[in-house]
Amino acid sequence: MTIQELETQVLTLNSVDKAKLISILTQTLTNGSLGIKKTPGVCGGDACIGNTRIPVWVLVGYRRLGCRDAELLKCYPHLTAADLVNAWAYADAYPEEIETAIRENEEA
Repeated sequence: MTIQELETQVLTLNSVDKAKLISILTQTLTNGSLGIKKTPGVCGGDACIGNTRIPVWVLVGYRRLGCRDAELLKCYPHLTAADLVNAWAYADAYPEEIETAIRENEEA
């Protein structure tokens, strides 16, 4: 299969499948990226970066405030660019979950 053929197939995927593909590709490039995890009892069960307590919704919130990826990596030096790719892919795949988490935490 050529890259051009692969690109044609990727363009037919829905956004959830594209997010899953991005996660798979990122993990293969980063040698063991831990992706996104939801652990009961940790951060209210919200989706977090790998084995951290950094919820995806927090990063999305910062991004909405104009924070760029480079700034996030500076503020969270233990995160990688792959972690952010995973976070953005997850947020794109599950927008209602992220919106609900942001709304609930703004009200708290």
